[in-house]
Amino acid sequence: MPQARTQRIESQIQRVLAALIAREVKDPRVGNVTITAVSVAADMGTARVFFTPFASRHPPHEVRTGLSHAAGFLRGELGRRLSLRHAPRLEFVFDDSVEGAARLSSLIDRAVAGDRAGAAPPPAPEPGSGPPAGADTSRR
Repeated sequence: MPQARTQRIESQIQRVLAALIAREVKDPRVGNVTITAVSVAADMGTARVFFTPFASRHPPHEVRTGLSHAAGFLRGELGRRLSLRHAPRLEFVFDDSVEGAARLSSLIDRAVAGDRAGAAPPPAPEPGSGPPAGADTSRR
């Protein structure tokens, strides 16, 4: 399947699923979910749906369980709205890239703050603490 077509289908699936989950799924475990990406297999048999819970009271594995429970409904509606003969089977995967990005950003911020704290001018040498008189200070 041409890559442009696959990308178009993935983006349409992402858009439709986001709307369906927000408006139609009534499972309290799901709550507010952001669909971050969709990856469709080459044979269009399965679609991996990457999600991130947004301000959810439930841990990601419970949200995934709720989404998996609604997968049959979502698959049927997806097929109808996109006029697909065979809608792909939906696999929901927690997308931890947002948490990883926040962790890396925090590490970078701490490193920059440490560099700024360490960038203070070094203390001036005390008089008489320089190299001994007559010492060779040239470098080879």
